[in-house]
Amino acid sequence: QVQLVESGGGLVQTGGSLRLSCAASERTFSNYTMSWFRQAPGKEREFVAAISRGGTSTYYKESVKGRFTISRDNAKNTVYLQMRSLKPEDTAVYYCGASKDVVSRFQYLERWGQGTLVTVSS
Repeated sequence: QVQLVESGGGLVQTGGSLRLSCAASERTFSNYTMSWFRQAPGKEREFVAAISRGGTSTYYKESVKGRFTISRDNAKNTVYLQMRSLKPEDTAVYYCGASKDVVSRFQYLERWGQGTLVTVSS
């Protein structure tokens, strides 16, 4: 089964940018819809963005539209989340996940990574 490893998190000031990466362990990566979820302190995990198997369709949480961009490189078995104009409320642990179809709840993912922390200072 595919294993996922996120990277790219860190501390950034309000208005800054970060790019998260999620590397998958196997070539069947292209068989999965890939998603990003996040969990802020004291809150439940929430959907952030998703991208279809071929990368032709993308989906976003309303509050990140226009600021975040999800993309994938199936040749590199990697999905990315480019985050711009970051706000303190974007502070969270970000998880990438794999599923056969787009899912809106974390528990419906088939596989997920260990998460990477993004902290946006005000």
